[in-house]
Amino acid sequence: MCGVFGIRSKERDVARIAYFGLFALQHRGQESAGIAVSDNGRLTVVRDMGLVAQVFNEQQLQALPGEVAIGHTRYSTTGANRWANAQPLIHHGRARTVALGHNGNLVNVEELRAELVEDGVRLGSGSDSEVIAALIARDPAPLSEAVASAMGRLEGAYSVTALVDDTLVAFRDPFGFRPLTLGQIGEDWVVASETCALDLIGAEVVRDVRPGEIVWVDEAGVHAAQALPVGRNALCIFEHVYFARPDSRVGGVEVHGARVRMGERLAAEAPVEADLVIGIPDSGTPAAIGFSNASGIPFNEGLIKNRYVARTFIQPDQAMREQGIRMKFNPLSEVEGRRIVVVDDSIVRGSTMRQLVAMLLDAGAAEIHVRISSPPVVSPCFYGIDMADEDELAAAHRSVEEMRSLVGATSLHYLSVEGMQAATTLPEDAVCRACFTRDYPTRVPQKVAKLRFEPARA
Repeated sequence: MCGVFGIRSKERDVARIAYFGLFALQHRGQESAGIAVSDNGRLTVVRDMGLVAQVFNEQQLQALPGEVAIGHTRYSTTGANRWANAQPLIHHGRARTVALGHNGNLVNVEELRAELVEDGVRLGSGSDSEVIAALIARDPAPLSEAVASAMGRLEGAYSVTALVDDTLVAFRDPFGFRPLTLGQIGEDWVVASETCALDLIGAEVVRDVRPGEIVWVDEAGVHAAQALPVGRNALCIFEHVYFARPDSRVGGVEVHGARVRMGERLAAEAPVEADLVIGIPDSGTPAAIGFSNASGIPFNEGLIKNRYVARTFIQPDQAMREQGIRMKFNPLSEVEGRRIVVVDDSIVRGSTMRQLVAMLLDAGAAEIHVRISSPPVVSPCFYGIDMADEDELAAAHRSVEEMRSLVGATSLHYLSVEGMQAATTLPEDAVCRACFTRDYPTRVPQKVAKLRFEPARA
């Protein structure tokens, strides 16, 4: 998914503010982190593998003076989990040098990359993000025009913060797949993937960056231009289901409230006789609370989460995901002898739920009734979620009964597409639900290899 952040300020310590902003966005990517700053046009970048707190220390932050900063937390969807792909990345072009952080995935990167290489452009990473930076860096037009021209060439999902000389730039694809919010702290302007990052630094939320819009902040202040016509609004509904922090507002809707409503709808659609409702912490907890409220079945904790373990869904390979699950959860004696409703936000690959059901049964639970606060995930995402192969999706070619058998539960029910949509309070034509419906807002490739631009290993 990735998290992006940006700030321009003459008076504030922009690197430190970016550091705190990235802390709030750590859930969006845990593979690498970085900050780029401009000090009167002099560009400095610190990026490395690991969490924000592992990449930065006090000495490094003090060595990053400047008036503009952008930051990034990475979760790889195109390109390997290696240093060369960490962001913000830097691209030196014929017209300018661009530092850039990108959240999303391009669906036409092959064509663009081939064009750039044929034109003699050297690309040093295996990610699609460098293509965006290269298009801007090679264009001799004024900066806002160069960005608009690049946006006109891109297809797919992109919420971007960029730094050029002493100008902060933010722009978003015309479908608005990924969130991007504009805020203000005093007289200074800030952009971030989620509103929770603005809350942490004491900034006021002004508005979302509009789909197809460029916002840039320079010496003269903030400017905005509609670079591309707004497409079919397609904000990723999985943000409300799982990815976004519950204290963020995405598309104007508080995420926690949407998840509680999903649980309430789920209780109405799939009632069950049980003794206890538990959520899979943390993203399943709000829906579990909603299920309990609507059903009258008591809610309590049944699994304790080790919060020093990263999110298992966004581990880069399956073996690490399964190890992470064993390290991450442990059942409480509350479950012994009881009929348990287990509420989670989604089942993607199936490995997490299968292991959790086994854990709870081993702990003495009498019955396990799994309730999922989203529909079955049946189709790959090409817009920034790491599930680009249908073979990885447990429900893609299985019935609900086959999924119940796979995870070992007493019963299994999913929330309907209509119930999920209603819980967000957003209109159907404002979101992308392709992973649940196979209805894509753009053209998509037949199949995508995540590491297709990586150098071959000997």
